[in-house]
Amino acid sequence: MASPVRGTRPERRSHAERRAETRARIIEAVIESIAEVGFHRTTAVEITRRAGVTWGAVQHHFGDKDGILFAVLEDSFGRFAARLEDVVVADLSLDRRVALFVERAFEHFTSREYASTFEILLDHLRKEGRGARAGASWQLEMSRAWERVWRRFFGDSPVPRRRQGVLQHYTISVLSGLAATLLLEGTGANVREEELALLRDTLVRELRG
Repeated sequence: MASPVRGTRPERRSHAERRAETRARIIEAVIESIAEVGFHRTTAVEITRRAGVTWGAVQHHFGDKDGILFAVLEDSFGRFAARLEDVVVADLSLDRRVALFVERAFEHFTSREYASTFEILLDHLRKEGRGARAGASWQLEMSRAWERVWRRFFGDSPVPRRRQGVLQHYTISVLSGLAATLLLEGTGANVREEELALLRDTLVRELRG
C-alpha cells in the first residue's frame, strides 16, 4: 500500500461548495423528517438536529421555516426534471418516449421527495390568505416545470396545445392518484401496472392525434 506523500494536505473546498453542501444537508433533513415523523412534527429543533447545524445557520441560508419549505419544493421540481433529463428523445419512437416518461414520472411521484412536497403544499392550502396564495404560486411553478419536460418529450405532437394541457393534467392526476393509493395501502402494496399500461396506451393514442 502506497504511503501518503509527506506534506500534502486535503483539498480545501471553496466557500460556494461548503455553502451548497450545507443547504443540501438542511433540505435533506427536512425531507427525511417529514417522511419519518410527519409535517407538523418537523420543527426547527428537529431540522437542526438532523442537519447538524444551528438555527442561525438555517436562517442564514433560508431566512425562516417558510423559506426552507419553499426550497424543498424547488428541490423536488429539480429532481423531477433530473429524472428525465438524461433521456435523448430525438431518435425514440412515440411509444418509447411515452413509456420512459411515465416510468420516470411515476418514480418521482412515489419518492419521499414528492411525498414531502405534497404535505408542504397541503399545509399551505389549508391556511387562509397568505397560505392559499403561496400554494397557488407553487402550483404554477410546478406546472411550468412539468410543461418544460413535457414539451421536450412531446413537442412534435400534432395535438393542439390546449389539448396537450388536458393530457398533462390527466397524467399528473393519474400518477399522483396511483402514488397516493400505494401510500394508503402501506408496506407490500403492489404497483398498479395495468393502470400504468392504460395511461401509456391513452397517451400514445392521444398524442398521435
